[in-house]
Amino acid sequence: MPERINEFGKFGARGIKGHELVARQLDDLAGFVATPVQQRRGLMARLNYLTRSEHARNAAREAGLTVTDRTLKAWTEGKRSPSRKNLERIETAYRTVRRHNVARYLLSRLNRQGRGTRVEFHPLSQSQVARPFQRVVEYRHLNVRRWDGIVGAWVDHDYSRLDDVWVSEVVQDLGSQWGQYEYVSNIGFSA
Repeated sequence: MPERINEFGKFGARGIKGHELVARQLDDLAGFVATPVQQRRGLMARLNYLTRSEHARNAAREAGLTVTDRTLKAWTEGKRSPSRKNLERIETAYRTVRRHNVARYLLSRLNRQGRGTRVEFHPLSQSQVARPFQRVVEYRHLNVRRWDGIVGAWVDHDYSRLDDVWVSEVVQDLGSQWGQYEYVSNIGFSA
């Protein structure tokens, strides 16, 4: 079995670690609010999401949004605007709560009652690598049946665990060439 890559890009190859692209794809599937939090519409959408029920308010507090109800009311009525630091807290709390809320739905869609989801691995870019150092790396696809560890690490924002789970449970299933797919140009799947 090949080892993990230590000196990626030494000869000019370009790519991104697979687990980072998986996290981005899961973020896209989560369906976050597209309007930036700095705009009034984006701020109101996030505040409504975080304050629509007692459960949502508790989840927002656990995620780091610790402001008084009076301050929240002033923000929603437009009497005051949150500081830059509070805007960051609102965005972080919103993304954390949204991830927790959609995780169960994503798991059921990705696992598909044991049938799994097809994942496409697009190879890294070797356009900047000198000809003698280039290697043949082809497009691959794989059916991933166990998403629990991947989605769990994504929900917890634990990217080192996501990397370990991605490599040990998914990428190694590509066979003896799995080391060529630790860094890729794109990972594609849908739910």
